[in-house]
Amino acid sequence: MATIFDKILSGEIPSHKVYEDDLVYSFLDINPLSRGHTLVIPREAKARVHELSDESCAAIGRALPRICRAVLKATGAEDYNILQNNGAPAHQAVFHVHFHIIPKFNDAGLGVGWKPGSLQAQDAEALLAAMHEHLSSEG
Repeated sequence: MATIFDKILSGEIPSHKVYEDDLVYSFLDINPLSRGHTLVIPREAKARVHELSDESCAAIGRALPRICRAVLKATGAEDYNILQNNGAPAHQAVFHVHFHIIPKFNDAGLGVGWKPGSLQAQDAEALLAAMHEHLSSEG
């Protein structure tokens, strides 16, 4: 099923384009948390970051800092958040990978609640072993 971002990419729905290249498209959020709130999406239609090709991820990585600089320059903001959610329980609402660039102005922008836990040595070792095993099998 096509998402709203697929419809924006196809031109079916208009957007306020900030940036585009062969792999990345960026536009202003129509429900901004603050002035200049911008979305950056891959043209590749995948719901979660881990599903994207390395090429699409690299393209986003190249474009994101450039778009951030443009947002900061245009808005006069000095501070900002980059937000990216994967899955409904993680607050993803549109199931096409997207990054939010959200300028922070006093009370305007993203508010984040953070409840840190603690990392136990035994759990760290088990996590590292599993991650390293997976990374080595990916080549």
